[in-house]
Amino acid sequence: MTVHDLFPFLSSIAIGMLIGLERERSHPADVHQSAGPRTFALLALSGTLAATIDPWVVVAGLCAAAALLVIGYLGTSRRDPGATTEVAALSTFLLGALAWHQTAVAAALGITVLVLLMSKTRIHSFARDVVTDREVDDAVKFLVMAFVVLPLLPNRDVGPYGAFNPERIWQLVLALSGISWVGYLATRALGPRRGPLIAGLAGGFISASATTASMGRLSRTDSQLRPAVAGAYIASIATFVQLAFIVTVGDRTLMPRLWPALVVGALVLAGVAGAMTIRPAKLDSNEAANVSAPPDDAAPRPFALKPALVLAGVLTIALLLGRWIVDVAGPRATLLATGAAGLADAHAGALTAATLHRQDQISTSIALLGVAVAVTANSGVKCILAFVAGGRRFGWRVAAGLVPASAAFLVATMVAA
Repeated sequence: MTVHDLFPFLSSIAIGMLIGLERERSHPADVHQSAGPRTFALLALSGTLAATIDPWVVVAGLCAAAALLVIGYLGTSRRDPGATTEVAALSTFLLGALAWHQTAVAAALGITVLVLLMSKTRIHSFARDVVTDREVDDAVKFLVMAFVVLPLLPNRDVGPYGAFNPERIWQLVLALSGISWVGYLATRALGPRRGPLIAGLAGGFISASATTASMGRLSRTDSQLRPAVAGAYIASIATFVQLAFIVTVGDRTLMPRLWPALVVGALVLAGVAGAMTIRPAKLDSNEAANVSAPPDDAAPRPFALKPALVLAGVLTIALLLGRWIVDVAGPRATLLATGAAGLADAHAGALTAATLHRQDQISTSIALLGVAVAVTANSGVKCILAFVAGGRRFGWRVAAGLVPASAAFLVATMVAA
């Protein structure tokens, strides 16, 4: 036996010792535990030894360990009715068995178990004080959509010009809903009184154009002008983040040449937003609460299915329009189609270009330029909304950030093309 052959055993002992130490320290000194560091280490080592013999020995060992843990639990259940230690012990035995076959995977899972055990207070606080019943319901709906509905959809192009792929359309719905969920959780984690910056970030993951208009209405007072402008910038940064997901869904082969332009555009906006908030005007606490923490009955649901379905429909129609224009007027007319789609949403034009490229209907250069045209057109719409909703002061400030960012993104994309 070489030193390399000992790694699974050493790894299982280390996993067992770490988990056992955490279990020992998680209880007061006067509370007797049925399993401590030595027991956990021996359980993990027993699992590894059983795996070296036969899979049925692992099953028999698991049953024996479960029986011993049940006996120990009956002796301590009156003082400590929780069963976390016993479940962790069974997991440790199985991790020890896994270590014989896949040592690295067993070590990674062991660390994951350790983190979960150490995060007891945070997880309980999050479940009791942060998560609401509505958010749990929405999470269940999202999981059903992702793991029940999606596998049932066919993955093939159907309809005129093959523009409709049920699985890809549903993936778009999931991506848009998931991004909205992440934005919502970010707002919840950072607190409801962070003002327009957090409101702009969360709103930008749903609709950067609509968020820009909302920030414009907020900017009507001098005290909120600078934070509102920064919030509009942050919302547009979310557009670049979403573009990465949308283009990846459409054709992931474009991302190696597109991501530098996305980073450049986002960095320009982030720099201008940072300059706008060096000495931000202080918001009245009541006003800040009204911006970032709307009443429960008016707050958007974290799982925004309807907006995602509408946007997915717009993206699909834009894709159909793009293929029709390509079929009638030739590949270079794609730039016209992506620009027209970008007037409504930058992601529509980007998805059109990416999908057409995936199907070999346009070249890589035309696809990249199509994404850039869509972003430029959408930035123009945002500037118009800024002037209409917030007036000249807000409009000029928003344009001062969006125009350079769009120009930088366009130039970087042309270089990549």
